[in-house]
Amino acid sequence: MARGQLVLMVVFVGLAVAAAAASGKHSRGKSARLQLLPATPGASLAERARDDRRRHAYISSRLAAARRRRAAETPLSTPGAVAASAFAMPLSSGAYTGTGQYFVRFRVGTPAQPFVLIADTGSDLTWVKCRGPPPRVFRPGDSKTWSPIPCSSEMCQSSVPFSLANCSSSTATCSYDYRYNDNSAARGVVGTESATVALSGDRSDRKAKLEGVVLGCTTAYDGQGFEVSDGVLSLGYSNISFVSRATSRFGGCFSYCLVDHLAPRNATSYLTFGPDPDSASSSASSSSSRTPLLLDGRVRPFYAVTVDSISVDGEALGIPSEVWDVGSNGGTIIDSGTSLTILATPAYKAVVAALTKQLAGLPRVSLDPFDYCYNWTARGDGDLAVPRLAVQFAGSARLEPPAKSYVIDAAPGVKCIGVQEGAWPGVSVIGNILQQEHLWEFDLTNRWLRFRQTRCTQ
Repeated sequence: MARGQLVLMVVFVGLAVAAAAASGKHSRGKSARLQLLPATPGASLAERARDDRRRHAYISSRLAAARRRRAAETPLSTPGAVAASAFAMPLSSGAYTGTGQYFVRFRVGTPAQPFVLIADTGSDLTWVKCRGPPPRVFRPGDSKTWSPIPCSSEMCQSSVPFSLANCSSSTATCSYDYRYNDNSAARGVVGTESATVALSGDRSDRKAKLEGVVLGCTTAYDGQGFEVSDGVLSLGYSNISFVSRATSRFGGCFSYCLVDHLAPRNATSYLTFGPDPDSASSSASSSSSRTPLLLDGRVRPFYAVTVDSISVDGEALGIPSEVWDVGSNGGTIIDSGTSLTILATPAYKAVVAALTKQLAGLPRVSLDPFDYCYNWTARGDGDLAVPRLAVQFAGSARLEPPAKSYVIDAAPGVKCIGVQEGAWPGVSVIGNILQQEHLWEFDLTNRWLRFRQTRCTQ
């Protein structure tokens, strides 16, 4: 599920941010925050691009499976306002480990143990390593709150992804065998546990127990990405994901703000569950936009939105409407686990044609796996205006990312168009680089995605 070597959308919770507890005082109820640290440019963009393509293939396969089974599914329950409190987790970028993901610190078990997980909006099962060198190994036998889920249970049979249906006995524990497109894998058993979260508010030392969290205990894994993390934090839309459990108790929404992916590791932002005074829905955020979230079985566990058009320098591009239509095997998802944005072929060709037209005066450079790279030092002393890219969503919401989010630094003196081509028919993916320096709020109760531009740092 890692972007670096794993295809599954995953969120790495960084132990490096173990000391970064959410602290700020908010006048409007209690809240806690997870600190997000951006990835440093330790991993090559070529490696990230290849991983993004493998992840895109995984996303496409999951969506195809979702379309086949959606007729038999019932809508998920997303309880509305519960308590006005919230909590947050500090996140850090995993680029220094060779991935393009963000990590989050996660405390689970009784007594609570800290782990570094991949934060992934495309994952529906949270899991941690249960075998390996201490101390970053979860020991179910040492936790007072671990409860195995039976293999014969309805949850195991219908909700746990990649579950193994062949129960060895009526008392056997539910097991899973995740297989990723890059040949990595994770295998283990599933149970429920308690997670410890730090509430923010008038007292920054307040803790709360979030019980009934579905947790995978991974006893065997393959893949380089799992060597540098302790597992995955599931932020996908699923009845067993961590998001489902957390939002059912904390306000029905979650939000995150991604700092520049090349910012120093000490630049921080947060993943917040519940109402946040700094969220895009805040009354002070008059500049925020909102667009409907598509949460039905066609896209589960991913978060889809409807794109109306893409424009370059104010001119709408001629992209067929079917490209943005989930019902036509198209559509667009917002994904924290993909680094580079991936556009289905008709959209990709239109976008790069418009961008390259304005950059035609610069010498081309070959840099695998990018299609369009330029020698930026050939500009001389003058500034070259990068064409303005804008994504128009349904509901008049407009994303106007900074130029550095789509014409990106790929090597010293070299910039590349940071968009990849995806298959058509197929889904388009808005990756975390295009999302950077924006606050994104997923309102699951009311089915809105809100966003606004911000520096994200405190």
